[in-house]
Amino acid sequence: MKSPMITDRPIPAESVDLTLLRLGVDEANIPALLMVLVQLTGERKYLGSPYAPSRSKGLDDNDSGGLPDEIQAEIREAAWAAITAWVDGREPVLPRPVNAELAAMLAVAMVEAVPAEYGDTIAATMHLDPVPDPVRSAKTLKAIIIGAGVSGMVAAVRLQEMGVEHTIFEKNHEFGGTWWENRYPGCGVDTPNLTYTFSFRPNDWTAYFPLRDEIESYLLATAQESGLYDHVRFDTKVERAEWLTDRNQWEVTVRGEDGTQEVHHADFVMSAVGLLNMPVVPDIKGLSGFAGRVVHTSDWPQDIELKGKRVAVVGNGASAMQVVPAIADEVAELTLFARSKQWAAPFPQFRKPVPVGVRYLMQVVPLYRAWAEQRVTWTFNDRVLGTLFRDPEWSEPARSVNAINDGHREFFTRYVREELGDRQDLLPLVLPDFPPFAKRMLLDNGWYRTLRKPHVQLVPQRLSEVRGSTLIAGDGQEIEADVLILATGFQASNVLGSYDVVGREGCVLREFWEGDNAAAYRGTLVPGFPNFFILLGPNVGSGHGGSMIRNIEAQAHYATRVIEALVLAQADAVEVREDAYADYKAQIDAAHEELVWTHPGANNWYRNSRGRVVAITPWRNDAFWRMTRDAKPEDLKFTGVTAEHKTEQVG
Repeated sequence: MKSPMITDRPIPAESVDLTLLRLGVDEANIPALLMVLVQLTGERKYLGSPYAPSRSKGLDDNDSGGLPDEIQAEIREAAWAAITAWVDGREPVLPRPVNAELAAMLAVAMVEAVPAEYGDTIAATMHLDPVPDPVRSAKTLKAIIIGAGVSGMVAAVRLQEMGVEHTIFEKNHEFGGTWWENRYPGCGVDTPNLTYTFSFRPNDWTAYFPLRDEIESYLLATAQESGLYDHVRFDTKVERAEWLTDRNQWEVTVRGEDGTQEVHHADFVMSAVGLLNMPVVPDIKGLSGFAGRVVHTSDWPQDIELKGKRVAVVGNGASAMQVVPAIADEVAELTLFARSKQWAAPFPQFRKPVPVGVRYLMQVVPLYRAWAEQRVTWTFNDRVLGTLFRDPEWSEPARSVNAINDGHREFFTRYVREELGDRQDLLPLVLPDFPPFAKRMLLDNGWYRTLRKPHVQLVPQRLSEVRGSTLIAGDGQEIEADVLILATGFQASNVLGSYDVVGREGCVLREFWEGDNAAAYRGTLVPGFPNFFILLGPNVGSGHGGSMIRNIEAQAHYATRVIEALVLAQADAVEVREDAYADYKAQIDAAHEELVWTHPGANNWYRNSRGRVVAITPWRNDAFWRMTRDAKPEDLKFTGVTAEHKTEQVG
């Protein structure tokens, strides 16, 4: 499915509702509207005074651009004239700014420096250039995709474009992965809607940060529209994938819901099981004997009744910060076992709907949607990374990693104090003693305000034992509960832990990785495992914030480029060279050592039992995007080369 060009007109002029479109222009974000105005008119005067926006505070959208009302009105009138002229057929005067200018335009919209090279990814995500057709093989190629979540869906769409036959095996009975499994109250994204959208299928989101049901509906509609239901086998769990050297194929063993085992063969395997699909169930003495009901947030039962119950929650990470405020007013008593602490940022857009006019403007004028996306992408994905490097000369390394990071600490501390109001006695229990961003920064869904409620108790201890309906904290405190909710997250470092992968010469991937010490070239390839691609693999997620979808799409693009290289080499198998793999791993580790996530004062789910960061990338998203544009032949090894080629071809 090809992405539409940004200058395409999705709605014919005669079908455009001008009243609704005008409402959208009047409600639009001024900084984004300015960029549209520049491209449609070619008037670069809108990038300078008196039109250039001023900086806003925090994570709000800066919809006014900080400009006087009369300047805002002038911009909206000029934009209305330019947009209606474009709707009627006038072409943009500046349809394709050079990449460096795109970065400079974003810098004006954000009121801060944006590196010139960032323009490369701006151009790509805005679809300013036509995309060349993929290389197709003359012979039939088959692939197996393991998992039907976001990663599996992206893989399937890209393989369809290449003409590669494929089957998706999914253990659940629908598409969606994480969003099919996680149904707890308050479940939603902590990244903006436009970044949590497939590049090939825009969506009319109703909320800036959509909740789980809207996300699931979007994913299912995408699967339907993309024809993915014709290629999927639901209720089928993959148990083993083994490389057959004599056939240059993968043998994949699956088990159906009825227990029946089947064996399938394919040229390629794309593992799309993700990082967040194996829940962490804490080892708590007596847990299995709890007199009430125990539920994990990743397996929320539809029939659970919380009204009037005494409820206890273990954990205070992202899922707890969502579920606790969502259920607080329903339960009789709420006890939170939170032995660790988290930083949380203000969330001014929490549950905020997208105005109807703005939704229509995005549908009629893709260029506006694109610039709005660029702004939130920079804000939530990449803006902060440059502030997270550990300054070896910094005088306060225990509380922060550099001067800017210390400023973040002061800002977030003030916010927590304000939210706690007259409950400053809670401050020592919730204020972290490690630098901001050493763990993933959470967005405050009402967590601090919930802690102030009279029927809510925060226990800064681990839950050490369960005796019937009595929960015993690490300090001996006893709490009675009817329902116990485990908001304890996932085994993020146990990459591909849900099935066995066996490569060349019987090498077991789990053993190759020494258990939880996963690594992959470009997060995708492992030596000794030919034609095997990991999506959302090691060091692909983003710790500094933002949606994983863009990096998943970058990986899927890279995987298809590797397959294209195999086709052009007339080979049967391709894998990464060991030296390229080792060098990439070394680069990852060295980069992480300079960043806040390896700070000794905090544990996080990014690191494995050795303290090595395995879950997230140390780079900005545009850097990873560049790494995945092409498959470098010198980093790859081809085997089973046909025709006049030799048996093994290196580089």
